[in-house]
Parts: sequence; C-alpha cells; structure tokens
Amino acid sequence: MSVLIIGLVIFLGAHSVRIVAEDWRRAQIARLGEKGWKSAYSVVSLIGLVLLVWGYGLARRDPTVLWTPPPWAPHLAAPLTALAFILFPAAYVPENHFKSLFKHPMVTAVMLWAIAHLAANGTLNALVLFGAFLVWSIVDLMAARRRDAIANVVYPPGRFSKDLICVVAGLVAWVVFALWLHGVLIGVRPFG
Repeated sequence: MSVLIIGLVIFLGAHSVRIVAEDWRRAQIARLGEKGWKSAYSVVSLIGLVLLVWGYGLARRDPTVLWTPPPWAPHLAAPLTALAFILFPAAYVPENHFKSLFKHPMVTAVMLWAIAHLAANGTLNALVLFGAFLVWSIVDLMAARRRDAIANVVYPPGRFSKDLICVVAGLVAWVVFALWLHGVLIGVRPFG
C-alpha cells in the first residue's frame, strides 16, 4: 500500500500545484519557460502515475475487503465511466456544450470515474486510490471555479457539431478501454 500512497502523493501533488501554490507555479514557468515547466511537470506526473499503478497492482494481490459492492454497482459504473470518457475530450474540443455546462469537463470526468470505481469496488486499496482522486477532483473543481470567478471567465456557447466530436471520440475510447484495454492494463474485465 505504501507504493500506492507514494504514487498518489507525487501524482496528485503535481496536479495540485495550481491549487495550493499558484505564485510558485508562475515563478517556475518564468524561470524554466513554458516548455521546461511542462517537461518537468510531465516527468513528475509520469513517475507518480507509474508508482500508483504499480502500487495498486501490488495492493490488489492481497486485498483488504471493506464491503461487498451492491449488485447494481457495475450497472452504475458503466454509464458513469462512459460519460467520463465523453467529458475528457470535451476539455480540448472548443465550443462544445459540455464545456459550457460543466466549465471544467476533465475534472468532472475524474470525479465521475472515481465515483463509478468507488461504487464497484469494496477494497481498501480501491478506497485509497479512488477516494483520493474523488477528494482531489472536488477540491480542484472548487479552485478552478474560484479562479474563473476572479478572472470573469465566460465559456462560449456550445455547438452540436462539437458535441458530436466529444461523444464519438469518448464513446469509441470507452468501448476500446472497457472491452479490451482495461483487462490488459488493469487485469480486470468490466464486462466479463
């Protein structure tokens, strides 16, 4: 469990710099340049991601069961993760309704992903991993909305053609991940 926790601290810590140390972040960008900052940020994030995936895999070998997920949990997890996969590209596709509605669709996607996985898993390692991501996403969303309010950010209205791009890209990625990659990378096949 310690490798998982170290990975979470590194990964979520890197992704929390803007929440807790915006002035320091700006100073580092000024010192390193945009590319230098993004490179360092990416390396630290990748190290954290590798550690948390490895740590989660280690913790799954001898799980501590906290509760038995209800039989409806996988039926809830499937549409929540599908929506999360749609919201993820919505963060990058301009002028879509998801972005104008949710403002920060990627963080909302992480929140939905975490809720889906908390519902479908009842182990301590799942609670640590998905619970940490859920708490982080809530805090990050509040911080992002506060930054938007201070900067008077207005999101443009969406266009259905842009929504279609998000939906198709998200659902194709979700199907590939749910039916194939999740089993290969995570070792669990959500649909048997």
